[in-house]
Amino acid sequence: MSFKDHFSTQSAIYRTARPRYAPGLFAWLAAQSPARALAWDAGCGTGQASVGLAAEFARVVATDPSAAQIEQADAMPTIDYRVERAEASTLDDGSADLVTVAQALHWFDLDAFHAEAIRVLRPGGVMAQWTYADCAITPPVDAVKQRLYADVLETYWPAERRLVESGYATLAFPFRRIEAPTFDLVVQWDLAGFLAYLRSWSATQRYLKAVGRDPVDELADAFAAAWGDVEQVRTVRWDLALRVGVRD
Repeated sequence: MSFKDHFSTQSAIYRTARPRYAPGLFAWLAAQSPARALAWDAGCGTGQASVGLAAEFARVVATDPSAAQIEQADAMPTIDYRVERAEASTLDDGSADLVTVAQALHWFDLDAFHAEAIRVLRPGGVMAQWTYADCAITPPVDAVKQRLYADVLETYWPAERRLVESGYATLAFPFRRIEAPTFDLVVQWDLAGFLAYLRSWSATQRYLKAVGRDPVDELADAFAAAWGDVEQVRTVRWDLALRVGVRD
């Protein structure tokens, strides 16, 4: 079965331009897990969450169907990267203490993945799924970003983007829910770092392929005017929607 590949062409950008998650998220997830022997990071991309998990678990299996994404991931001795779909992994039955999906669930065949996760998780194992959508910097920068997001790229977003915007609220979750604390997703970027993030969007790359122009470049002057000193580091903040539950 094929997968919807929106990121292989910009894997190098994705690796450097996507935000990293706070260590406290992984520490909290590890504390909820029955043990810290093995975590599975499904749809790992370039390994942003995989590296965080490696600080808390003895072993991490990180899977993604995109070989290009895996090639860009940070290598660590305790992370086993595998090119495979989340719906059909090579993990053993009942082997994982924790399964995570970071910013990837909307690309999965949800029922098939949940069945696979239930197979792989040990009884009492934990499932954690999270996503982030819009970010905020300053009102002038946010206004230009909104022009890019909603006006220029409106028809280039995959339909699955709506699931991200809803924080996965409408998706099935066949696990016993655990109430999770709020975790901040915050980075410090200059303008170049922020524009690199915008170029990592799937819609940006679809626009570039269809039109032949970089939509971020087309608004670069407007972003610079809104940002001010382009070398000034600003705080970029996203709302992180997190769903956590236990396999009974």
